[in-house]
Amino acid sequence: QVQLVESGGGLVQAGGSLRLSCAASGRTFSTYPMGWFRQAPGKEREFVAAISWNGVSTYYLDSVKGRFTISRDNAKNTVYLQMNSLKPEDTAVYYCAAARSSFSLIATLTTPLKYDNWGQGTQVTVSS
Repeated sequence: QVQLVESGGGLVQAGGSLRLSCAASGRTFSTYPMGWFRQAPGKEREFVAAISWNGVSTYYLDSVKGRFTISRDNAKNTVYLQMNSLKPEDTAVYYCAAARSSFSLIATLTTPLKYDNWGQGTQVTVSS
């Protein structure tokens, strides 16, 4: 079991930037891939980005490629999501999650079913 706590959300104007953080405790953080998802009101939870256990491999939702960057610091048990050039359609609650398996291929980590631990979420609101 791993506990995840997100922070860094807020209100920002379109074109602005935010950096989300997700602090982990419990299960060995450094051996598991991590992901970021988001959920807007009335919509299903949507994959945003994933990162391998060592940070070498990453995978993104097409609409955030070139604008968002996922990274991790295993020494600090923290995963980050740097979000630049934000758009109103990025408005959502953002969740970090820990993968069920250390051996998952990064490109398969696009469904919530691949994750077994979730944070409480942090609100990101982008005004136009």
